[in-house]
Amino acid sequence: MNDFNSTQMGRLQKAPEFFLSREAMTLSRDDRRSFLRRAFVAASGVAAAAAGGRALASEGDPAILKLPTHSTGLGAPVAAKGYGTPSKYEENLQRRESPGLTRVSAASVSFAPLQGFFGIITPSGLHFERHHQGFWDIDPRQHRFMINGLVKTPKVFTMDDLMRMPCVSRMHFIECGANTGMEWGNVAVPTVQYTHGMLSCCEFTGVPLKWLLDDCGIDLKKAKYVLAEGADGSGMTRTINLANALDDVMVAYGMNGEMLRPENGYPLRLVVPGVQGVSWVKYLRRIEVGDMPYAAKDENLHYVDLLPDGALRTYTSIQEVKSVITTPSGGQVLLDKGFYAITGIAWSGRGKIRRVEISTDGGKNWKDARLETPVLDKCLTRFNFNWTWNGSDAILQSRATDSTGHIQPTMTALRAARGTRSTYHNNSIQSWLVSANGEVSNVQLA
Repeated sequence: MNDFNSTQMGRLQKAPEFFLSREAMTLSRDDRRSFLRRAFVAASGVAAAAAGGRALASEGDPAILKLPTHSTGLGAPVAAKGYGTPSKYEENLQRRESPGLTRVSAASVSFAPLQGFFGIITPSGLHFERHHQGFWDIDPRQHRFMINGLVKTPKVFTMDDLMRMPCVSRMHFIECGANTGMEWGNVAVPTVQYTHGMLSCCEFTGVPLKWLLDDCGIDLKKAKYVLAEGADGSGMTRTINLANALDDVMVAYGMNGEMLRPENGYPLRLVVPGVQGVSWVKYLRRIEVGDMPYAAKDENLHYVDLLPDGALRTYTSIQEVKSVITTPSGGQVLLDKGFYAITGIAWSGRGKIRRVEISTDGGKNWKDARLETPVLDKCLTRFNFNWTWNGSDAILQSRATDSTGHIQPTMTALRAARGTRSTYHNNSIQSWLVSANGEVSNVQLA
C-alpha cells in the first residue's frame, strides 16, 4: 500500500525554481529548510517569474559552459522493445493504488496523477483504473459483440467487422461516480491525485452506437433504453437511456491513437460522454434494446445516492459541472513569495465549460481565469490564472460554470441538499490552503 506521502507531488508544472525539487523531496524536515534557504540564495538573480529565466551570474553557469556527456557522446539506439517509455527522471509520475476503496481479489482502483499533467489529454499509461473483477487481456480474434432485443435483425459483430466500418474520433472525459467521494465525510485526503484522480480525458475512436442500432433495425416505437453488458467476471451491466444511445455514445476500440489498453477495456468498450464511468462498460459483449430500465445490480444496489431521509436516488448518471486547481495543490510547496501561474481543469457532463473563476481568499472574492483551447463538449478544459503570492496564508478555489448555466456548488450547499452519507457525485468546490511557510494542504471550509 502506498501511503499518501509517497506521491511526492509527481512532476510539477510552471516555474520549477519556486517549487520543491526532487532533491529536496528526499531530505528530512530540518535539512529541507536548509535546502530551501540555499535555493532562495541561488535564485536571487531571478527576475519576476512571469518574465522567466534567471540572470546570468558573472562567473557563468557551469551547466552551459561545460558540455555534458550527452553533447559529446553517442546516444542510445531506437527503443529495444519497439514501444516508447517515459524518461527515467519521470518515474515518480505514476498511478497510485487506492488507499482503502473497494477491493475484490486485487487492487480495484488506481488514481491518475493530475498534478503532473499538462493540457487536457491523459497519457494512456496513466489513465485511472477501476476494476470490478480485475482486468483481462482478451484475444480480439475470439471476442464477439452482439446487438439484440427490440431490433428487426439481431446481429453478432467480430472485431474485424467493427474495424471495417466507418469510424469517428472524439475527445471526452471519463470520471468515476465515486471521484472525490472520500471528501463527503470530512476526510481531507492530502493530494489532488487522491481527491480527484479517478478522472481522465482521452481521444476515443470507434463506431457510433446509433449506426449499429440502425444497421440492426431498432424499433423506435417501442425502444426506450439499452442495456450494455461486459464480458468480465463481474457481469457488469448498465442501463442507458435511448436519447444518449442515439446521440454521442460510441462502441470504441481506440484510445489516444492506439488500441485500448487491457485495463481500459481492450478490445472493446462503450464510451458514454458525460455519464459516470461505470456506464462506460469495458470488454463490451452485448447491447440489448428494451422498453424499460433494467434495474441491474450495479444500478439498483450500487452507484446510488443515499439522501438524508434514507431514500436512494437511482440512475443519477450525469457528472455535473466540476473543476479543481491542480497546481498549486495539496502536497506541493511554494519556495518563495512572488508570481505563480495557478492552473487546473474543469469539466461538465452537460456540455461545454463557459467560465471558471478563481478565489485566493476562500471564496470571498472571485476573478475570471483564462480558458485554454480547445473547449469541447463533455471534455476537460484547461484554465490558467496569474497570481502573485504575498507570503501570507491563502485559500485557493476554482468555480466552474457550464453551457447550461449550472454552477459548481460549495460543499456546504451540496451537503445541505444531499446530506453526508453519500459516496457518489461530489462536484463541490475544492479548497487548497497555502500556508505562510509555502506548504499546500487540503482543507474543507464550513
